[in-house]
Amino acid sequence: MREEIEITIREAIPSDAESLLNCLEKTALQTGFMTMGEEGSGLTIEEESHHIAEIYESNINCLIVAILGDEIIGMATVHAIDKPKIRHIGELGIVVDKEYWGFKIGTELLREVLKWSDESEVIKRVELKVQQRNERAIHLYKKYGFELEGVMQRGVKDNGEFLPVCMMGKLV
Repeated sequence: MREEIEITIREAIPSDAESLLNCLEKTALQTGFMTMGEEGSGLTIEEESHHIAEIYESNINCLIVAILGDEIIGMATVHAIDKPKIRHIGELGIVVDKEYWGFKIGTELLREVLKWSDESEVIKRVELKVQQRNERAIHLYKKYGFELEGVMQRGVKDNGEFLPVCMMGKLV
């Protein structure tokens, strides 16, 4: 049994930019599950701060963070494109520092973004892409009502190997 930790889950604010970038850079190297790798985000703290401010003011995007102490250890996003025909579709992304796997942080982040999506006046569908080998994530998404809609063969390339990616969706 893992010890309990006390985390805070809330919407990201511009002053979170440095901690958020640190979390992304760290988690990008922990598994092959993210699309970002050692190349990093390529963003400065100022650029990320501006990006977070835009998300915070948006009614079609959200960024939720999991904080332990003063460090961001996970995040979840719903990102939509502001085009009339597709602005109702939010793309979900979740990442948790591998050191904190098993503490149900991904579950809490997913609950928060789904709650945000349910309360949104715009978002009516949440979709995601997840590597087929990421069985833990697929299990979590299915538990919360996501359905497998297709598999993209050669959907991602990791360490020279092409891997299948599952496309999943949920109506809200």
